[in-house]
Amino acid sequence: MKKIALSALVVASLFTAPAFAGNPVAKKAIASTAKPADAAYKVQPQLSKLGWEGKAVTHGHNGTAEFSSGEIMVRGNQIVGGTVTVDMKTLKATDITDAENNAKFMGHINSDDFFSTAKNPTATFKIKSVTPIKGAAADANNVNITGDLTIKGITNTVTFPAKAGVKNGVAAASGVATINRTKYDIKYGSKSFFEGIGDKAIYDDFTLSFNVIAKK
Repeated sequence: MKKIALSALVVASLFTAPAFAGNPVAKKAIASTAKPADAAYKVQPQLSKLGWEGKAVTHGHNGTAEFSSGEIMVRGNQIVGGTVTVDMKTLKATDITDAENNAKFMGHINSDDFFSTAKNPTATFKIKSVTPIKGAAADANNVNITGDLTIKGITNTVTFPAKAGVKNGVAAASGVATINRTKYDIKYGSKSFFEGIGDKAIYDDFTLSFNVIAKK
């Protein structure tokens, strides 16, 4: 039970993308203005993927969630904007194989300690700018994406690297973002707010992997 409670918090942050306020690359991205779009591509939830991995002091967990809808704004062969929505009720822990423990874990995740999914059934990310990374290799992250992430009714501006582009009527963006859950008032088990919890602590940061596919 302790393992479930500790790790639940890690999941709870999964959409809290990182705000790199002190990162000069992030500042450059924020300063850039998104170009007008020529077309809106529809996000394909059945082709897109969202995964999470989080850690506590003594262990870690991973799982998935699902995009429900969205539009990606395209100009030429570049993504220049858009909004995606995540169905928070699709959160899953894929590494907990015991059905009873999995149910307890997800019950805690959906509670007011974490996502309050009954009150906040969706999370959204709205792109503000997409800034090319100079000299990026063809198979590497080639842009920094900055946008407004809203979880539990709280909005923060976040920035993360991604590989993004448009080809043959398909727009795609993939990458891994580091997330700080406490910026969305998800503080359960955080050393930043509760002293003396020792090995019961859950780290504030976790990683979020995404692969968004959109079509004309």
